[in-house]
Amino acid sequence: MITVEGVTKSYKGFTAVDDVSFVARSGRVTGFLGPNGAGKSTTMRIMVGLTRATAGTVTMGGRNYVDLPNPGLEVGVLLDASAQHAGRTGREILTVAQLYMGLPRSRVDEMLEVVSLTPTEASRRVGNYSLGMRQRLGIAAALIGDPEVLILDEPANGLDPAGIRWMRDLLRGYADRGGTVLLSSHLLHEIEVIADDIVMIGNGRIVSQGSKSELLHGAGTVVRSADLGLLQSALSEIGIATTRAGDGSLHTDADTSLVGKVALEAGVALTELRTEDAGLEDMFLELTATSQREGATP
Repeated sequence: MITVEGVTKSYKGFTAVDDVSFVARSGRVTGFLGPNGAGKSTTMRIMVGLTRATAGTVTMGGRNYVDLPNPGLEVGVLLDASAQHAGRTGREILTVAQLYMGLPRSRVDEMLEVVSLTPTEASRRVGNYSLGMRQRLGIAAALIGDPEVLILDEPANGLDPAGIRWMRDLLRGYADRGGTVLLSSHLLHEIEVIADDIVMIGNGRIVSQGSKSELLHGAGTVVRSADLGLLQSALSEIGIATTRAGDGSLHTDADTSLVGKVALEAGVALTELRTEDAGLEDMFLELTATSQREGATP
């Protein structure tokens, strides 16, 4: 489990991360979202000791990352897929990690197979890799020690749709086996599909967090009937506003149970009555509206 408590990072006259606290639990994928410049990458660098926090703590299983005797065996990290030695081959990159962690040599071939890098691709220098290939290699390096925690910053960058689906299945399986995944991404649809929990940051501060179902549930009610006009009139009589959508459905902010009760009393047969979930994109844009411009800072 990753526990972030009161993390703050200030530079001269500027606070990049401001009192950030959240928990990424084991067996779950936590999506870490925010506009460019919101503080995601700085927070993740603080987690793994690459940036010193001004205040606050980050622990993984109760310990600081810098105190782990062989961190790659406990925490897999991918913060920048391009920060790999361009003159080495993919196999050499993984071999260095394997030797450093004291793993069997067979682990290199296992990881190349997991991330679908062929022997020919593995023998090429990383400087000749596409971004998608570098992402696969970076994920292999993060997984090679079979860690309990994964911290991945924008791992889907450069992947084609098939690669994104592959990564999604890989991370979902990892979490389902009990691993902890903290995943940042600007691909909101992918986070909406894979994440169990969502932490949203804007201008260096947490603006929303919770389970995906809690955050995206309860935006209103969708109802369909052969006699929407009568239902709309009945709802209007008790002060409930409604709008008709182009697909022939009726939308209202009222609770489903109240809409169902009004329909029953009005003698209107319903063909559909359900809660309308909020979309992650709409919630993201609303909560981070003050920092939507790329590179915006407080």
